[in-house]
Amino acid sequence: MTRALIVVDVQYDFLPGGSLAVADGEAVIPVVIDLINGGGRYELIVATQDWHPPDHGSFASVHEGVKPFDIGDLNGLEQVFWPDHCVQGEHGARLHETLLETLVSITERGSRTLIIKKGRHQSVDSYSAFFDNAREHDTGLHKALQSYGIEAVDVVGLALDYCVKFTALDAASLGYRTRVLLSGTRAVDPAAADAIVGELEAAGVMCSR
Repeated sequence: MTRALIVVDVQYDFLPGGSLAVADGEAVIPVVIDLINGGGRYELIVATQDWHPPDHGSFASVHEGVKPFDIGDLNGLEQVFWPDHCVQGEHGARLHETLLETLVSITERGSRTLIIKKGRHQSVDSYSAFFDNAREHDTGLHKALQSYGIEAVDVVGLALDYCVKFTALDAASLGYRTRVLLSGTRAVDPAAADAIVGELEAAGVMCSR
């Protein structure tokens, strides 16, 4: 079965010192690197990158009277309003250096790699690597996976309760045999992790501990 690895949003703003740091987020990096260097285990390695314009509608700072982590409405969808993060071209939006160096290295050795940028549309947030939250814009990932004959995906990265979850749910809904490798992900809210695993498994996503 042809399999791809999807590494979700391992970017500086989600790591220690970042504007939206995930607790213990740095712990995913060695796990991800070991998976990438796993000796041909994957037909394709995909890294996703949140890539927001500076006035993105999900940022609390662009709404008067709204504080980070308030919940409200963004163009008809429920929205958590975040601190500014992963702004296009800024340091916080960069993939972690070790991940980027590893991707370059395996590409030079002939492995297939792909970087998917998401969250580029100002009016809608984008958790999944496949679609924005309104499902109005397609990132091209599904088409790319199809072009390589991918049948199964493993998902890791940040964060379990947002972008990893929605990437895995969309992958399963599109017909891919989908696993979330829990050692390679962390949650914004660690207390929610068990509930997220239950939600994923109910949707047919395998969660490997």
